[in-house]
Amino acid sequence: MVRGCGKPGWTVVAAAKILVTNDDGIYSPGLRLLYEAVRTRGRAYVLAPETPKSASGLGITLHKPLRIQRIKLWGNETVYMTNGTPSDVIYLALEELSPSFDLVVSGVNIGDNTSIQVILSSGTIGAAAQAALLGIPGVAFSANVDDASEFEEDRGTWENMKRVIGAIVDWVLERGGLPEGVDVLSVNFPRRVRRDTPVKIVPAARVKFLQKVSVLYDPRGRKYYWLYGTLVDPEPDTDVYAVHVEGAIALTPLTLNVNLRSEEWEKAKRILSGLSDAVRSALGAGAGKREEAPAPA
Repeated sequence: MVRGCGKPGWTVVAAAKILVTNDDGIYSPGLRLLYEAVRTRGRAYVLAPETPKSASGLGITLHKPLRIQRIKLWGNETVYMTNGTPSDVIYLALEELSPSFDLVVSGVNIGDNTSIQVILSSGTIGAAAQAALLGIPGVAFSANVDDASEFEEDRGTWENMKRVIGAIVDWVLERGGLPEGVDVLSVNFPRRVRRDTPVKIVPAARVKFLQKVSVLYDPRGRKYYWLYGTLVDPEPDTDVYAVHVEGAIALTPLTLNVNLRSEEWEKAKRILSGLSDAVRSALGAGAGKREEAPAPA
């Protein structure tokens, strides 16, 4: 395999295949930023939704046919767009662009994806998670910006974000993936990235927003709603606190294993045994022998 050195001390696999995608759509400047950061680090393929698909999570398309269109962007670069979701992109790319990838990078999202509350609905992280489910390392990049124009207005931040992305991609490719037990690496940038911006390795906060509903009426008097949220006071040593209070780059390793840890499993199983009896009783079976599964690995 051909190898080349990006920096002293780094050995990057030149032939690495990298899939670049997002949830803000093919025309987002965040996608261009991500592509510029990784294009010299292997063979970069771009396939992204044709329109924004924010908050699509791991959703896939089952109710309509999917299509892929090849277009030229960013100085005559060949890229691909689809009418599907970010998660659809992973399956489509493996079918049409390459039978395998060494890495999937998603972003750079307009708005940070901090907290479990946001992570579970994020299409940016959803693409990386879908890749991880198929055995491909996934890294999701997001930025605390309110509008796409902010990416290009601050060229210093733009270039520094590219440097950070490049370093992370180099590191993942050099070691052949993410650490054991880590399915997705979520990287969140603060509004401004300078040479002295701190870097924090932090877990995800549980929530970021206090969810609210705005009730409005159209000209015909019919009621409609907008969902929105107000920021809660962030807990220290979390991704929300790092990005919004400390102005730091937050590195958050994520696992897709939704099972309880073994010690939690045993405790929950003991407590739930009463529920198991109640279910059998509701079925008319009485409190017979319980079927118990071993603790998850």
